[in-house]
Amino acid sequence: MSKLGNLGARLHRGEISYDFVGKRKIWYGISILITITAILGLAVRGLNMGIEFQGGAVFTTPKTTVSVAQAEQYAAQASGHDAVVQKLGTGALRIQIAGIETGKSDAIKDTLAKDLNVNSEQINADLVGPSWGQQIADKAWEGLGIFMVLVVIYLAIAFEWRMAVAALVALIHDITITTGIYALVGFEVTPGTVIGLLTILGYSLYDTVVVFDSLKEQTKDITKQTRFTYSDIANQSINGTLVRSINTTVVALLPVAGLLFIGGGFLGAGTLNDISLSLFVGLAAGAYSSIFIATPLVADLKEREPQMKALRKRVLAKRAQAGAQGEPVPAGGAGAAYDDETAGAAPAVVGPRGQAASRGRGRGRPSGKRR
Repeated sequence: MSKLGNLGARLHRGEISYDFVGKRKIWYGISILITITAILGLAVRGLNMGIEFQGGAVFTTPKTTVSVAQAEQYAAQASGHDAVVQKLGTGALRIQIAGIETGKSDAIKDTLAKDLNVNSEQINADLVGPSWGQQIADKAWEGLGIFMVLVVIYLAIAFEWRMAVAALVALIHDITITTGIYALVGFEVTPGTVIGLLTILGYSLYDTVVVFDSLKEQTKDITKQTRFTYSDIANQSINGTLVRSINTTVVALLPVAGLLFIGGGFLGAGTLNDISLSLFVGLAAGAYSSIFIATPLVADLKEREPQMKALRKRVLAKRAQAGAQGEPVPAGGAGAAYDDETAGAAPAVVGPRGQAASRGRGRGRPSGKRR
């Protein structure tokens, strides 16, 4: 842990750095490939919508010795539809049949009672009409759309429209991947899934906003200096918050992984799968997009501005001149942090890391030594 903390401090000070922005085409390619896979999964398999969205019935039986596989067969024969059966901790069965008319529930209930050898009055039936399920689906999409609009408006006001666009692209990226995984895995989509999606979108924005805030602060007077381009400082902003993003993501993933793999997998609590899978995939995708998608995309958009194009030309010309004269050149992509003290001044470089030397060190002291 101490090594990780030391690494985070060195990344924050700019002593070491990884060129995330410079390799953005690689990240874009990986994201496009994953997104296409997710879209194909949605197109080919589709989402397994729960009865809350398409209507149906849920039958809860008393304790029975009938297996889950046998109960699924009985329910399919009784209803003419595929059924999802879960074994509850009490030994009872939860039989979910989507797409059936509510008027047929009594007949299905009686048939199940005979097949399972239980009293029909002991079987509890919860019915969801298809029109009500459609309303739930419409409200879910409406809530997601409102969330997106509010996010774009807030980021455009708090930062700028380019950051708002980049954050929106990252959010769409996260939603597409999460829903694609749901289609490929075949987990049921329930209101818990929607709650999980909205939760991870907020978490994804948290990491993105942290990087954007650092980037906004460091680029206030960027055109007054000729040491770093906008992409250089964007890269430093990512590196400065990298360890914090990794730590918060790992801490958030651990309990979610417990719900998904232990609760839903080993213990058989299938009702946890809907929300835990969306949280697990969404948290991982959100951490990835905030580092590899959102900030590099902002740098791409900003570098198209005339001022930033002119700044890039001045920075590259100065680096070429310094290289021709055999002078040390600041490592732009490796990113020593930009500050107002060195803005517009010729860089003084010490050591192999290309960090700016302090210009006020020893000033006003006869010996020039630090006290």
